[in-house]
Amino acid sequence: MEGHLNLTLKIWRQKNASVAGKFETYQVSGISTDMSFLEMIDVLNNRLIEEGDDPVAFDHDCREGICGMCSMYINGRPHGPNRGVTTCQLHMRSFQDGETITVEPWRASAFPVIKDLVVNRSSFDRIIAAGGFVSVNTGNAQDANNLPIPKDDADEAFAAAACIGCGACVAACKNASAMLFTSAKVSQLALLPQGKVEAATRAQAMVAQMDEEGFGACSNTGACEAECPKGISIENIARMNREYFSSTFSSK
Repeated sequence: MEGHLNLTLKIWRQKNASVAGKFETYQVSGISTDMSFLEMIDVLNNRLIEEGDDPVAFDHDCREGICGMCSMYINGRPHGPNRGVTTCQLHMRSFQDGETITVEPWRASAFPVIKDLVVNRSSFDRIIAAGGFVSVNTGNAQDANNLPIPKDDADEAFAAAACIGCGACVAACKNASAMLFTSAKVSQLALLPQGKVEAATRAQAMVAQMDEEGFGACSNTGACEAECPKGISIENIARMNREYFSSTFSSK
C-alpha cells in the first residue's frame, strides 16, 4: 500500500524504577508516512488497549517541538535520525517499509526511568531553581526597551534561550553531562544587562547543583551540540566556564 508502512517495533518496557526492564517486540501495519512518530505510538497503544494490554508510557505535551517532553532514543539517537527535530516533529516518512525501529528511554543515572519511555527529569528543574532566574529589580517593560544591548549579545542570548530542556544533550553524551543545558540557561541571562548583576552567584549555584544531581563532566566530543534539536551551541559551555572561574577567583 503506497504511502503506508509495515514496521517492527522493539520498545523498552519497564513497570517502574524498582524492577528490571526489557525490550518487547510489536508489529504495526498500515502506518501512514504522514504520521508523526508519536501518532504511530498512539496507533500501537490504541491496539494494546483494545487487546487488554498495558499501553506504552511516553512523555508528550505540545507536539509542536516547543515543550521538550517527547524524550526518547530512536534507533540509538536522541529524537531519531533527523537533525534539528524533536520526536513529535519526526514523521514516519523518515523510515522504510519493513524497517525495525528500536525505541528506548534516556539512559542517565540523573534521569531515572519512571515507566517504559518516561524518565524523571526533575534534576533539570532543580538546576534552574538553584539560580536560573533574575531576582533583582530590573524595572518595567519600558525600562527594558530603553536599555541599549549590542545586537550580537541579543542574538546569542536569544539562541541560548531556545533550549527546551528535553535532555537530548545528556542522552547523547557518553558522560551523561548536563553542561550544554546548564550553560544555555546561564548564558541567556549572563549576556543581558538584567542578568549580569547576579551572573557570578548564578554560575556558582547552578554548576554546584548540576554536580550534586550526578551529571558527568563534559566529554568535549560535541555530541550534545550535534544531537540538540534546537542547535544550542557548545560556545555556551565555554561562556559558562568563564563565568564560573571568573567568579571563583574574584571571590577569593
